[in-house]
Formats: sequence, C-alpha cells, structure tokens
Amino acid sequence: MRLLDLRGRKVAVWGTGREGRAAVTAIAAHGPADLVAVDDGGSPVSPPWDGHLATAAPLVTGEAGAERLAAAEVVVRSPGVPNTHPWLAELRRRQVPVTQGTALWLADHAARTVGVTGSKGKSTTSSLISHLLAAVDRPNVFGGNIGVPTLELPAADLYVLELSSYQCSDLTDSPRVAVVTALFPEHLDAHGGEREYYRDKLNLLAHGPETIVVNGADPRLAAELGDRPVVRAGTPDTTYVAGGPDGTPWFHLGDQPLFPRAVLPLVGRHNEGNLCVALSVLDVLGVDVRARRDTVAVAVAEFQGLAHRLTEIVDPSGLTFVDDTLATSPYAAMHAIDAYDGRALTVIVGGADRGLDYTPLREHLAEREITVIGVPDSGSRIVAALDGLPKVRCEVTDDLVGAVRLARRVTPAGGVVLLSPAAPSYGRFRNFEHRSEAFAQAVRDTAG
Repeated sequence: MRLLDLRGRKVAVWGTGREGRAAVTAIAAHGPADLVAVDDGGSPVSPPWDGHLATAAPLVTGEAGAERLAAAEVVVRSPGVPNTHPWLAELRRRQVPVTQGTALWLADHAARTVGVTGSKGKSTTSSLISHLLAAVDRPNVFGGNIGVPTLELPAADLYVLELSSYQCSDLTDSPRVAVVTALFPEHLDAHGGEREYYRDKLNLLAHGPETIVVNGADPRLAAELGDRPVVRAGTPDTTYVAGGPDGTPWFHLGDQPLFPRAVLPLVGRHNEGNLCVALSVLDVLGVDVRARRDTVAVAVAEFQGLAHRLTEIVDPSGLTFVDDTLATSPYAAMHAIDAYDGRALTVIVGGADRGLDYTPLREHLAEREITVIGVPDSGSRIVAALDGLPKVRCEVTDDLVGAVRLARRVTPAGGVVLLSPAAPSYGRFRNFEHRSEAFAQAVRDTAG
C-alpha cells in the first residue's frame, strides 16, 4: 500500500507523536476524503494538536477513538501502538487494513534503501553504514527509528534506515538490502511473546529483499534463517576479525586484511560484529572495500559512538564509569559486561520489571568475578536470580545515587562501574535519556 492508494479513502491515523504527525502531514498532502487522528493515551506531555494538523485531521480521544478506528477503511498506526493492544485485535477481527508510515514509505522507496534491525546493535550498525557510505562517496540519507520519521525524509538516491521491531511488523515491502544484527527475546509484552517478536522483527526479510546481510555469529539468527541464502558477516568468506600481518587482530574481507581492529574506537566484540556487518553491506552495494580500505579505515577511526551505548564518563577517582542505559534486556547487559572482560567490574542493574527471565544472565556470570548492584524496581529480582554464584557479589540499594555511591566503595582502583540495567527506564524515569542524566549526575555528586 502506497500513500497514493489512500487518496479518496477514509483514513485514521492512530498516535499523535512524532510518527503520527508525520503521517497526517504526508497523507493530507495526497487528499484523502476523510482523515482523522486518534489518541488513546491522553498523555499530558503530548504537544498540542493544532494548526495545520488539526485542520487536516480532527483529533478524537478515548472510546470515541475506537469507534473512529473501526469505521476507517485504513488505519495508519504509530510504532508505539503495541501488537497486543485490544483495539488492534478488534481491527484485525473486522479485517480493517492496518499499516504504518514506514510501510507506506518503503512501498515507494524500497529499491533505494538499506534497512537495519536487530535486538542489539541496530543503531550503531546503521549509523556506521551511513557514515562509511558517505566516506566512500556514496551520499545517503539516514533516518527511521533513530531520527527523522521516514515520511519526512528528503528525496535521495540512497537511504539507510534503522528500524525497530514495531516498524518491521507491518511492512509489506522489504528494503533492497535487509540487515539483521542480532536476535534475542525483547519487547515481549508489546509483541505478545517470543515467537511473535521474532516474527515481527524478521518481517523485514519477508518481502523479497535483493540481499540479506546478518551477523553470522548469532545462534538465534542462524536457527531462524536455516539454509536461506544470506550474507553471514563475521565468517571467513565475508568480513571477519582474525590475526593480521602484525600479529594483532585485523578486520578482513575474504582473504584480504583491511586494517587493524585497534582502528575501531568502540569497545566490545559485539561492536566488532557491528562493523563486520557494516563492511559487508558496503561490499554488497558494490563498494570496492579492498581498494578503498585506507579511506574506510580513516572513517572507522573517526566514528563517534552513540550516546547511552557504552559511553564512558571521565571521573577523577580513576574509576571508569560507563553509561549503557539502553541495555534494556539481560542479553544486552551480557554484551556490555563482556566488553570489559579482564577488568574489575561493578554493574548496576534494574528498572521497570517486565517479568523477564534472568536465567541467561545467571548462566553468563557463572564463572565471572563481578559485583552486581540492584536498583528498583527489578534490581532485587535480578540479584535473587544470581544468588549462590560463588564469584558474584550482590547488593541492593534504594536508588541510582545509592548504587553509584556503593559502587565507588566496592570497585577496586582502575575498575569499571557499568550502568547496564537489563531493564527499561520507565516508571522511575521519564525515558532512557532521563535515566542517563540521573546516572551522570550521580557520578558527579558522589565524586570526592
């Protein structure tokens, strides 16, 4: 379904945030006969619905919104509307077509798009792809989940999109190059379960992409894809890390060494994997990575890590404080912990309790000497899941400031204090940025 297909139809846009606003503006430009906006959340922090938006699409709230959705010929939902929403179940029962702005946009732009998703690494990998393409004279426009809504993107010959599982779920067109960085259980409350989450995430691959690039070291991806023909980055026939000419780890493409691993400023093996995926995407897009390896190496060295993802905070004590507040699952926290292997480590965990199973984290830490500090709401449950591990010291505090203060006392000199909560931020904080700000402030307030 394209934007043009909405002309003359009764359309309801569900959601009044950034994506909903972009959808109303884009759809109104094509002249539907009846356009309405529906907001079932009633958030007091939502910006006003006025001006051209109110003129194009009157706003309906509450139960009246459900009636307007049911009466629509097409519903365009925002990514924030979960698949488990009861109104959505009713729309499907009535066979009302439901789509999203990203699906409408991809119907017209798929052939010029690299789409990146993944349970971990999609933001860094998509940013790397866009950054490296620009460095090798392949200008592109970057957007999607990480920034500008797709319906607001300017005209371009090439696009790179970061796509969430929510955005992938309604796609009926796959991008030319579909990329998956990792797969593990996440957002299960919004998708309805692990199988449903995998289905929605991998819908990115379901509609005829020209090429699929995946992290070849991810066991769940391997299991889900089976023998499907894909480019498996991180394996010897594509891009991978192995010993180089000087005996240190290098990035390779096939049998050709490209540049040392030390060129990449990001810590962690998972970031090595992210760069391998990005380099494979350049290769499948026709960039001669071998011939341009020096240019690529300079661009890699200049790449700035994204905020809230293993962001190190300078502290006069000599301890390294690390903000990884976007690690909202046990698997993401495990990657972060591995990034500091070999250093004395205290990790702060806990946040909104979604009832996740922390057994994988327990198994991952079984032989690891580490201190774990739990904060509300789920911190005490995570700590309980680690009970009995011989090398894991566990503590619980009342808040993030208390956790940072305790971490300063128990972390050896030169060690790392890592905020990798394995849980979302909502409830105690407005959003992940607020939690990040609170952590940085706690580090400052407890210094000295």
